[in-house]
Amino acid sequence: MFFLAQSDKKNMNTMNLQTLDFFFPFIVLFYGVLMVFVLESRTLEKVATEKMPAMIPTLRGHKNLAWVCLFVGGLWSLQNMWFGH
Repeated sequence: MFFLAQSDKKNMNTMNLQTLDFFFPFIVLFYGVLMVFVLESRTLEKVATEKMPAMIPTLRGHKNLAWVCLFVGGLWSLQNMWFGH
């Protein structure tokens, strides 16, 4: 009985890791899309400059990461959909 419970627990952990492995690229893609949208929008840049001028350098520092996440997350998500479940 104990052996069966351990086996089920291992199966459940493997399933959770496979699910996380499938969805993680979409999370990276979503972060990239959201950040690129925020950083490239003139309207949002104007609002951010008015409301929180101290955060502008921090946001601009994330610009390269946002573009990398957009492209890598996009390609990774396409690969997951093509070869995945």
